[in-house]
Amino acid sequence: MFHLNLPLRTLVILGICQFGRRGLASAPEVRDQPKKIAIVGAGIGGTAAAYFLRQEFGAGVKIVPLNLHMKHFVDKLGLNPRKDVPSKLAIFDGKELMFEESDWFIVNILKLIWQYGLNFLRMYIWVEGILDKFMRIYQYQQFGYSFSSVDRLLHAMGGDAFLTLANQTLEEAMMGEGFSQSFLNDIVAPVARVNYGQSVRINGFVGAVSLAGADAGLWAVDGGNKRVCSGLLYHTKAELIKARVTAIGVKHRPSKMGNSVNLYEVSYVSESGSAHSLYDIVILATPLHQGLSDISFVGFSPPLPSHFPGRYQQTVTTLVHGLLNVSFLGSSADPAHFLFSDILTTEHKPLAINSLSSLDPVSIPADYARPPASRPGVWKVFSPQPLTQEQLAAMFLRWDAVSERRWLAYPAYSPPHRATPPFQLHERLYYLSGVEWAASAMEMSAISARNLALLAHHRWHGHSAKVDQEDLHTRLRGEL
Repeated sequence: MFHLNLPLRTLVILGICQFGRRGLASAPEVRDQPKKIAIVGAGIGGTAAAYFLRQEFGAGVKIVPLNLHMKHFVDKLGLNPRKDVPSKLAIFDGKELMFEESDWFIVNILKLIWQYGLNFLRMYIWVEGILDKFMRIYQYQQFGYSFSSVDRLLHAMGGDAFLTLANQTLEEAMMGEGFSQSFLNDIVAPVARVNYGQSVRINGFVGAVSLAGADAGLWAVDGGNKRVCSGLLYHTKAELIKARVTAIGVKHRPSKMGNSVNLYEVSYVSESGSAHSLYDIVILATPLHQGLSDISFVGFSPPLPSHFPGRYQQTVTTLVHGLLNVSFLGSSADPAHFLFSDILTTEHKPLAINSLSSLDPVSIPADYARPPASRPGVWKVFSPQPLTQEQLAAMFLRWDAVSERRWLAYPAYSPPHRATPPFQLHERLYYLSGVEWAASAMEMSAISARNLALLAHHRWHGHSAKVDQEDLHTRLRGEL
């Protein structure tokens, strides 16, 4: 748990956070501030929710307009982007490297035009058009607007087009825009496989996010992205207490005004044993799906499910310190001149991996240069199933260390789900992780956290005019 002087608490893996009273609020009128708020989950969504709730129910802090939340966190916490290391990409079709990136940008463009016509340039324009509409959410949140469901949030950003995109496959969406099947198979599918371990049959919205994730302008935090979460906890003056939430119940208590109010009893188990506490507001920042949580909901009418429909897809990450076998990739190049750092793969049934990447240190030394394949290095392999010794032996000539982690990384996006879980489960019980069914990414979790902090604040103070408003882009255009 983490503890604030509003006091704040959260759990590692599953967590609680509690806020005590503050004197000032975003809206000074109406009712007292909530005394205690619980956040279940201490990843980027939970820690970002703590940060934004601190702003809404604590001393007011302004967000720079149009600033991406993750970049804002890095700046606010005094972190630095990791030094960029030049990379080269290749695409493996199970037999050979069918595409090899050149050091020269113009050569890459000419290769893609030669093979796929203008598909690549048209894809860039298509993704940029989607991102332009996506950026509207920062404008809406800057003006304090929030949304009660994922569908309403998507509609506010991109209208019916975004809802259609989320409810059809990426293949259907791009074929409808005139992209060729060969381009989808050879270029788009490898990007979807490395980012989400899935094919072009994922939903179109998460597919666009995946393609945006292939942009060369992406960055990481020096020392590891986990420093953002720990920094947000520190910024909210939080004490972390490890525990597992087992149940959330609704309790009716009399108020000073003589009426009945709902409080939420959160039960959890820590190293000290079982405990429970009452909260005014609860935010769930952990997926309510089979295999990821097992929280029971007690006393709710109608009943709340412990698990929502849909499953999360397993991704196996294997880190290998060893010497790459370039012939596994169908390459006859001298390993000393094999400088590809990222190997993506097409859909090829016998192929056991989704991607193969050379890893750099989390903090890049000033004189660092990525080693060629003739020298041992650290490689990261994404695969749907654990790698066998035979598969490792095919990929590496030798190795001295292997570390494997199996995790339910992302929702299974194929086929697209026609309904996403709501943001608001009960009067003051909110669900942050439902946004992952639109697209799973750190920035999406931060957007959801900001949305729920605003929504909880507006619901608490009765500001319905700031919730689920339509046509905001047109209405705010003059002010923005």
